[in-house]
Amino acid sequence: MGKTKDIREAVEAELDFDPLVDDGDITVKNVNGEVALNGTVPSYPQYQEAAAAAQRVSGVTRVHNHLEVVLPPENYRDDPTLTTMANDALTANISVPASVEAVASNGNVMLSGTVRYGTGRASAELAVAWLTGVRNIQDEIDIASDADPADVTLGVQEALDRNALILDDSDVVVDAEGNTVSLSGHVRTWAEHDAAIDAAWMASGVYDVQDNLYVTG
Repeated sequence: MGKTKDIREAVEAELDFDPLVDDGDITVKNVNGEVALNGTVPSYPQYQEAAAAAQRVSGVTRVHNHLEVVLPPENYRDDPTLTTMANDALTANISVPASVEAVASNGNVMLSGTVRYGTGRASAELAVAWLTGVRNIQDEIDIASDADPADVTLGVQEALDRNALILDDSDVVVDAEGNTVSLSGHVRTWAEHDAAIDAAWMASGVYDVQDNLYVTG
C-alpha cells in the first residue's frame, strides 16, 4: 500500500509541477505501477502532456490515459473551420506528403492518406495536435512500402544497437511479421521505451508497431 501511495502521490506532484498541464480536474489511480489518469483537460496538447508527465515518474510501468478534452467555449471550432485549419497545417508542413488529408467532426480530427514511413504519420499528427479546437486525433494514414520483413527486422535491430539510450545488454527483441514490427523485452525507463518505439517507426516498410515492452521503472 505504501508504494502504491508513493507512486500516485509522485504522479500527482509531477502533474502539478508541469507548467503545460492544468491538473485541477485530473485524478490519479495506481495499481502496481500501472497508472490511470481520469478527469478532464482543456486541450489536446494537455491530454498528451499529462500522460508524458506520468511516464516520467519512477516506478510507473504503464499509463492508461482516460482523460477527456473539454474545450472552453471560446476554443470551439465548427467542423468546416477546423477541417480547413487542419488541412492548411498539413500543407504547410514539409514533412507531411500531399496525399494526407484531414476531416474534423466535433473536434475529432481524422487523418487519412498514404505515407512511406511511420515518421510521416507522426509529422501529420504533430501538425494538427496544437490547433485550437482539436479534442482528439484519429490516425487512419496508411504506410505504403514493399520492404522485405527480414530487412525490416534487421534495420530496426541495427537502429536499436546504435541508440545511446538503449544499453548494449538490452533484451529488447525485434520481430517482423509481414510489415508489422513487434517489440518485446524489458526497458528501464520510458525514455528508453520511446526510443525503441521511435526507432521501429523510422524503418522503411513498417506499417504498424506492436508495443509489448515492459518498463521496469
